[in-house]
Amino acid sequence: MRGFLTAHVLAAILAAGPSFASELGNADQGAPVFRQCSACHQNGEGAENRVGPHLNGIFGRDAGSVDDFGYSASMARVASDGLIWMQATLDAYIENPKALVSKTRMNFSGVKDTQERADLLAYLRSFSSQINVTLVEPSRMYSTCFFSNLYLGGVKEIDDLGHSYGAIAAEGINVIHDRAVDVDSAAKTVSRASSSTLPYDKLVLASRIDFVDRAVEGWDISAQNAMPHAYKGGSQTELLKSQLVNMREGGTFAMVTPPNPYRCPPGPYERVSMVAHYLKANNPTAKIVVADPKDTFSKQGLFQEGWLRHHPGMIDWIKSDFGGGSVSVDPVGMTITIDGEETAMDVCNVIPAMMAGHITEVAGVTDGNWGPVNAADVSSKANTDIPVLGDSADLADMSKSGYAAKSQAKVCANAVRGALTGLKVFPAKFSITCWSLIEATAEKISKVDGFISQTGESTEMRRATYEESEGWYKGITSDMFGA
Repeated sequence: MRGFLTAHVLAAILAAGPSFASELGNADQGAPVFRQCSACHQNGEGAENRVGPHLNGIFGRDAGSVDDFGYSASMARVASDGLIWMQATLDAYIENPKALVSKTRMNFSGVKDTQERADLLAYLRSFSSQINVTLVEPSRMYSTCFFSNLYLGGVKEIDDLGHSYGAIAAEGINVIHDRAVDVDSAAKTVSRASSSTLPYDKLVLASRIDFVDRAVEGWDISAQNAMPHAYKGGSQTELLKSQLVNMREGGTFAMVTPPNPYRCPPGPYERVSMVAHYLKANNPTAKIVVADPKDTFSKQGLFQEGWLRHHPGMIDWIKSDFGGGSVSVDPVGMTITIDGEETAMDVCNVIPAMMAGHITEVAGVTDGNWGPVNAADVSSKANTDIPVLGDSADLADMSKSGYAAKSQAKVCANAVRGALTGLKVFPAKFSITCWSLIEATAEKISKVDGFISQTGESTEMRRATYEESEGWYKGITSDMFGA
């Protein structure tokens, strides 16, 4: 049996309710339901395209991708938008084809009975190449880093950021709540903290970042409660928010920003903006000091324009040339020393230099602090059976963002599916989208086009951009978690 193991990825939980088997239906009972489809579709050995395409391998197949079949323009459009036939999308299409693909040529009113659709899908699944996918993750709830700064600013609630993996578990993902601690690439096994091992054919590493030890003098991970990093979603974000809320009137909030490259979100400069947003409303005489080891940063003009407009006199950004690169902290005394000058702080958010997660190093796919990958399929340059995604990967021009990781994951899934099943592998395409709220080629992955908001834009334009970001959040979380 072929296996596709995803190690140390985010979080997963099996939802309470119907068992997995009943959610997927009964294949034997689905066979007679298929008779109403058989006038147009074939499956099984020797299946060919008829009025509709053959349905062998439909699960996990890109919409509109069967060779030598002429699809409608409407189906071609949703295919170009990235529609993949999975349990949820097939269920929606079979229930009401024109609701999902408005001008599909499939002249069928749909199967309205929920159990009949489940049985039909179970039957169709039996004609798809089976890849066993296992997800290994110790946490039972994933709290997004993207939009976590908005929680600090009072724009979002912490519950808005939490997502479970119940929906993708219903797709057939084997979810194991455990920690991956070792990789034997020769034996193709992953060791878990529970002492058991898992075999794999392809091992996808999508670990979160770790911090470079002692990157900020005086700070290590043991100091994260006194001076939180809040760079891993969940409790650290809540801790920093609590410290912000309880900061004395007229107090000082300090941030030590990371050197390049760093994972974003949560972007440090958006965080400064959201902290300032909160303080403006709740502690208007407070100050913010930003010690930065860099002399410039992404979207600098936009942020500084916003700081000047909305928070004049509150934010003191100290770049490297002016001492921001010479910083030490004292978590016990709650002080920060910048270029030899020690100052007491009420809250200090330390975001150290970053590196690939430990499991990536253990797997032997890092070179320095990151894991270099091949542009065509994001497989590791050290071991092509181990793709590396997201935060831990070295992706040339591609930044370390949530949307970038989702884009890489689609390229990876396409390549892994092709390698394990022989299905067509489409050319790699990558994209990045980055949202920040200021106030309420073959050798490498290269940037070929892009856009960014401009300074001086109207309030209406910025409001519209924020509303677009809300849609972006719903879209990316739906893609990731299935709901």
